[in-house]
Amino acid sequence: MPLMRTLVVNPGSSSLKLSVLHGEQTVAATLVERWEGAGHLEPLVEFLDGVGAVEAIGHRVVHGGPRFTAATRIDADVVAYLDSITDLAPLHNPRSVAAIEATDELLPGVPAVASFDTSFHAGLPAAAATYALPREWNQRFGLRRYGFHGLSHAHAVRRAAQLVGRPLEQVRVVSAHLGAGASLCAVREGRSVDTTMGFTPLEGLVMRTRSGSVDPGLLTWLLMHGGLDVKTLNAALEFESGLKGLSGTSGDLRDVLTARASGQPDAVLAFDVFIHRLVCEVGAMAVAAGGLDLLVFTGGMGEHSPDLRAAAADRLGFLGVALEPTLNAAPSGDADISAVGAVARTVVIAANEEAEIARQTREVLGAEPT
Repeated sequence: MPLMRTLVVNPGSSSLKLSVLHGEQTVAATLVERWEGAGHLEPLVEFLDGVGAVEAIGHRVVHGGPRFTAATRIDADVVAYLDSITDLAPLHNPRSVAAIEATDELLPGVPAVASFDTSFHAGLPAAAATYALPREWNQRFGLRRYGFHGLSHAHAVRRAAQLVGRPLEQVRVVSAHLGAGASLCAVREGRSVDTTMGFTPLEGLVMRTRSGSVDPGLLTWLLMHGGLDVKTLNAALEFESGLKGLSGTSGDLRDVLTARASGQPDAVLAFDVFIHRLVCEVGAMAVAAGGLDLLVFTGGMGEHSPDLRAAAADRLGFLGVALEPTLNAAPSGDADISAVGAVARTVVIAANEEAEIARQTREVLGAEPT
């Protein structure tokens, strides 16, 4: 698979990260913290003017819907379909479409590929992907557990296996992407076999401002008896819950830990709830993987919080997890932080969706007939 200079375009809900990679090596990158989306070309023009020619473009797209289960070459039909499933990822997919249209305008003729956060989980076993809802609903509305953070999980587990010197197909992995959004993924024989996020990114772990899994009966009770409307409830679950809602802080883990260290009871509880849900779900993912050989931490919190990793490891000793305190305190880049003799290895991997997108872009374009 030949190396190529790839522009990787990674839009967030308000930001835009632009990178140029040669193979999987980043040679230039910038983060536009406030990108307005459609029509906001100036940051792209400024970045492209300084990086020279590119041979391909790789776009991160959060949701591929039921149609796209792998990275795909972008054409007008792909863009139209992504527009049609906006309701599945209203904060992200429209911005991905805007980025696709912007780069097509600025770099006409350069082949572009869409890489989907959902595609790594597209092959989930039916037992893991299916909601126990009326089958007519599942069929009519395409209801299933899609999962997210697939690009991050795919890179993290591949790199982690390399780091410990074992073929990915031979290790049972639980990957923890812990950032503002957080999810776990169980990997067996190199494939995702379960994950904590579902039809939307609200399911699963406690997150910075998202609730994670909540009893659906509680939500319907609030709608019927709590005087809340759907819009208010949705906004609270997305933006006012999680670590923020419990602790009364911004929800940034650093702020939570500072408040916890000063003895603020709400912050103490918020951290305890976060860790409780995290370790319970790690246990569930280990069951799905058939055991645990390798625990991977990635994402902003996963990479940069020794306190989080230590608290989780203390509860996961029954799975063979044990950390070397000095290594855990200050990992440098991708690092094995396991204690000597630990049955399950624990590693920290720097999040790198861009490398995975560039790899998938090369695969798609390299597979096309010349």
